[in-house]
Amino acid sequence: MTSTLNNSQTRAEIRLPTSELRDDIPFFTKTLGMRMDMIYPADDPSVAVFSGHGLRLRVERDAPEAAGTIRILTDDPDGFAGGQRTLVAPNGTRVEIDELNPPMVMPETVHSFVVRRLKDQAPWIIGRAGMHYRDLVPDRLGGSIIASHIRIPDGGPVPDMVHFHKVGFQLIFCIHGWVDVVYEDQGDKMRLTAGDCFIQPPEIRHRVLEASDNVQVIEIGVPAEHVTEIDHEMDLPTPNFRPDREWQGQRFVYNKAENSEWGPFRLPGYTCRDTTIAENTKGVAGVQVVRKGQGEPVWATHDTDIHFTFVMTGEVTLEGEGRAPYRLEQGDAFVIPPGMRTKLSEPSDDVELLEVTLPGVFNTDLG
Repeated sequence: MTSTLNNSQTRAEIRLPTSELRDDIPFFTKTLGMRMDMIYPADDPSVAVFSGHGLRLRVERDAPEAAGTIRILTDDPDGFAGGQRTLVAPNGTRVEIDELNPPMVMPETVHSFVVRRLKDQAPWIIGRAGMHYRDLVPDRLGGSIIASHIRIPDGGPVPDMVHFHKVGFQLIFCIHGWVDVVYEDQGDKMRLTAGDCFIQPPEIRHRVLEASDNVQVIEIGVPAEHVTEIDHEMDLPTPNFRPDREWQGQRFVYNKAENSEWGPFRLPGYTCRDTTIAENTKGVAGVQVVRKGQGEPVWATHDTDIHFTFVMTGEVTLEGEGRAPYRLEQGDAFVIPPGMRTKLSEPSDDVELLEVTLPGVFNTDLG
């Protein structure tokens, strides 16, 4: 609340109105546990200043503002203000008491068959740090997942800060250009190029440093709505290098496309390379890069909860039982719900797909 600029002190206050200050003093000091720092004039007080919980309030008689709302976050909401979650001060200010670190809620997946085409011209939205976002799963399967196509049109330094995400799973897969990122306890900056990917474990601190012109990545986050927090204290890179460190049971993964090994895919007619993500997330998710292989494609079903695919290059036809086929091309994405019979037919020779599944280990039935 107080900062020093050029050897001078600066304070910020929020002003709240009151009609009778004497009624507000015990509420802010005793009920909310704030400290009264100032009151005047002595003979007929009309202004009092309170501080506490990271906040400085100026309660002033007949101030023109509305009474407003104060949110107080605490790790013991049941022990604060007698366990009340909503209070109203004598001056009319609403006070909401909530958890400082609420548990992450994983919504139940609302399964649906989704096809998102680049040519449908879904709008690009300017988001955090000036990045452009395109939503690949508009219904977000009931809030269980967000899949974004992200681009930075103009290369150079990225105006990012050290931050972290309160997520259950997060994938960054580069499909064009390059981007430099630095991570907590993972050494110096790393360059993600087309075909490479990061798994960002829950709450790992990181910062995007620099990007090429028109870098593009696919970002998958679970759940869809999650909090991003800025860490103003940590400097990156950190002095420790701990590649085996786990965050909530998950390890950081930096998987490179170069020199990768290709093997059989779960579907005939295709080959794949594994990104080791299922292993390093202990089965939370799996990520495969898929290409055309030998044999003929067949009909199949799966039993995983979330099955997302993005077409990185080439073309392929997605057939769904009882539905018209979709000829998909670069930039398109689709979600197949569990139990739905589908077939990926007529792949072009240059087709390359990004498949993301949660959980990472599941069953596929052919035929």
